[in-house]
Amino acid sequence: MGENKRRMLAGEWYLPDDEELGADTERRFALCAAYNANGGAPAGERAKILAELLGSVGEGVRIRPPFQCDFGRYISIGDRTFVNFNAVFLDCAPITIGSDVQIGPNVQLLTPIHELATERRRAGWERAAPVTIGDNVWLGGGVIVCPGVTIGENTVVGAGAVVTKDLPAGVLAVGNPARVIRTLEI
Repeated sequence: MGENKRRMLAGEWYLPDDEELGADTERRFALCAAYNANGGAPAGERAKILAELLGSVGEGVRIRPPFQCDFGRYISIGDRTFVNFNAVFLDCAPITIGSDVQIGPNVQLLTPIHELATERRRAGWERAAPVTIGDNVWLGGGVIVCPGVTIGENTVVGAGAVVTKDLPAGVLAVGNPARVIRTLEI
């Protein structure tokens, strides 16, 4: 593993325009294109593509195309999770999704953090922080989960919410930025 990729996975500042990362991107591009083109193919064929694309895929996972990611190999999805149309998972750091998770259409799970200083941003520097989604979470349509966020199990995030900070288990959160409005009965 090259130094730039090591820095990326360690959450340190790295440059994404790198030969090694570019090769990973080409791999992902081909696999996402195959998966998205095979939306009508038998579930077994789509499952094989997902198994090659993603780091780990549990039993009974369903992802409706189109689906996009940065690398794929840093995404882990638990059993029986459903991901609706137009999901974007930018996995420059690990994205861990539990079992029995429901993810609405147009949801974005984002791990990259871009430099704020003008010159470094222009040069392309970024770093990444992991995203973790607990078991039995429901992310409504259009939810955006920002870098470094953990969402506790059994939590529901309302449509269009932008999650900028960790959410505890068993709550309903809505808004931009997402805020807890009540505890859920479990």
